[in-house]
Amino acid sequence: MGTATKGAPKSATAATPWGAAGVLEEAIVPQRVGEKRFAVVVQLLEASNGERLIRFAYTTDGSARRGPVTMRARDLERLRAALERAPVLAQALESAIADSRAREDP
Repeated sequence: MGTATKGAPKSATAATPWGAAGVLEEAIVPQRVGEKRFAVVVQLLEASNGERLIRFAYTTDGSARRGPVTMRARDLERLRAALERAPVLAQALESAIADSRAREDP
């Protein structure tokens, strides 16, 4: 089952191309392939200028890694469940999707 960290500690930060950003909320989906254990993490970040960013990453040993994030269809349902416990992050994702769709429509 996916997990969510609501209101991550203010000291939690993430490195981004725009500089360090605070982790406001995150949803974690643990995964396993054979003996390999890792997790997909979706994070709501806030930059020092107040801009909100959404980061998709995967973790090994608790450290976020860059690179492709791959999820199986069944993991998407676990992500949906984790987002239910991270409502601010879920709303930010919904808003980003709606904004993207609005820009595509003539």
